[in-house]
Amino acid sequence: MIFSSKKTVLPDPSEALPGSDIPMRVTNRHFVNGHPIVPPFPDEMEQAVFGMGCFWGAERKFWQLPDVYSTAVGYSGGFTCNPTYEQVCTGLTGHSEVVLVVYNPELTPYRELLRLFWESHNPTQGMRQGNDVGTQYRSVIYTRTPQQFDEAVVSRQQYQLKLSQSGFGTVTTEIMPLREFFYAEDYHQQYLAKNPGGYCGLGGLGVCYE
Repeated sequence: MIFSSKKTVLPDPSEALPGSDIPMRVTNRHFVNGHPIVPPFPDEMEQAVFGMGCFWGAERKFWQLPDVYSTAVGYSGGFTCNPTYEQVCTGLTGHSEVVLVVYNPELTPYRELLRLFWESHNPTQGMRQGNDVGTQYRSVIYTRTPQQFDEAVVSRQQYQLKLSQSGFGTVTTEIMPLREFFYAEDYHQQYLAKNPGGYCGLGGLGVCYE
């Protein structure tokens, strides 16, 4: 997933690639735990969306968290409806690669997802993550409720303080309400479980959230 030439500026909506009215077809069964990856989910579940670079490694981080019900990868934050991976890679859809996390807040509080998010990548790099360069790899938190939004903003402030104390720069993570989550192609779902030797460039800064 390393590309030699990537756009590092988000496109204007008028420049975005045309999309499709047909949603991506995916196998509605998590490759690791067998749970569904497409709604409806059990009533007690909530959903959260995070982007932290290549979504292969990011998804694995979340499915390995105890008590997380399900995960899926997709595209959010852009302008193109039901984009393909090839379209996202052009930088002309505006989307970031993201992970949908389905969780029971009684077992896994949202703050625990935030902790994992902050500690598992470098949120100070702007339109890149390690060697992966481009708008699709930017650090993002897309929230589904006002409470999630408020918690995410506070967590960014808290982690910025921790990073500053450790000599790191300014957090560039984008936080905004989720507009839409578009599922990525089936072969991307739980990719590193299907391909254990697959590429993963994800790495944190070694700074604890708490």
